[in-house]
Amino acid sequence: MIEFVLDGRSKVATYMQLVVQVKQALRVGLLRPGDQLPKVREVAQALAINPNTVLKAYRELVLEGLAEGRPGVGTFVTGSLAGPSLGSQARLRDELVAWLERAEAAGMSPDDVNALIETTLRGTPVPHEQS
Repeated sequence: MIEFVLDGRSKVATYMQLVVQVKQALRVGLLRPGDQLPKVREVAQALAINPNTVLKAYRELVLEGLAEGRPGVGTFVTGSLAGPSLGSQARLRDELVAWLERAEAAGMSPDDVNALIETTLRGTPVPHEQS
């Protein structure tokens, strides 16, 4: 089951943060076709947001063919974004967790980690300290 977390500092709209988190869960195999998404009311209460915001996110997922609403029952995953190598992803995730623990031990903040990851993904060269 997915647990949503909102970033109040993000410039991304709240409903899109929910959409992105569902897509991430689909990519790593945390959600699979047939799984039920959390009830709108539960998500709204847990995150202290308007239920219409959750509905908007779920509608977006339906429009993208990743979910379907079943009246009176809930919203269910219908699509997948997971690649064929979920086992490889699990191993890489374990390595990433270990790396994040080392980064935290080295004094890096979550913002520092995000900046390093984003610049690396963009291929931006990072200056190295001179010895």
